[in-house]
Amino acid sequence: MFLVNRRRFLAMVLSLPAVASAAVTAPAGPGQSASTDLIETMLSRAHVPRHSNELWVLVDDKEATLSVFRGNALLERFAPISLGRAGAKTQRVRGDNVTPMGEFHVNRFNYESQWRTFIGIDYPTPVHARMALEKGIYSQADYDDYFDYYRRYGHPPQNTALGGAIGIHGLGSADPDIHGRYHWTQGCVAVTNEQIDRLTELVGVGTRVVIR
Repeated sequence: MFLVNRRRFLAMVLSLPAVASAAVTAPAGPGQSASTDLIETMLSRAHVPRHSNELWVLVDDKEATLSVFRGNALLERFAPISLGRAGAKTQRVRGDNVTPMGEFHVNRFNYESQWRTFIGIDYPTPVHARMALEKGIYSQADYDDYFDYYRRYGHPPQNTALGGAIGIHGLGSADPDIHGRYHWTQGCVAVTNEQIDRLTELVGVGTRVVIR
């Protein structure tokens, strides 16, 4: 019964049916190769708007840009942006200074952040949790606890081996010159104070955020 409930939960929280199906397959056993990177599978279609009027955000690691779209129409583009000091990857663990790639949703705002405004996203997602289980970062107990927490509170736990507190924020009192030249965050996406003010005007809780 617990497995069935988890599968239903995965299907509900994942926006791509193909990824939801992949996420509930059994992890590779000893001597078997791990499954396809589920985040890469998701990202292959994440750039497609869910509907013609969807407002969504695209963070591009290679271009160091953050773009806001309405459907396929570009509304705003911020550049350069800063990501984690260790770059962006599909798999992140606590303390590695990596920005997690994937498809997320805005789930909170902190207007009293030291970074001016912090726009939180729902990392780690169920897909990140599944990958962590397959790679041995999560034990089965860790994985079960993740979903128990998510079902109970409606958002992912922030204190597991995958880390948390990931979002988009401004500079606060940080050095704009360093921001313009280097990736400097511990895993978040940073923009200037003026840009975070503008982004806050555009997005809300539930806005889809793609980091690739």
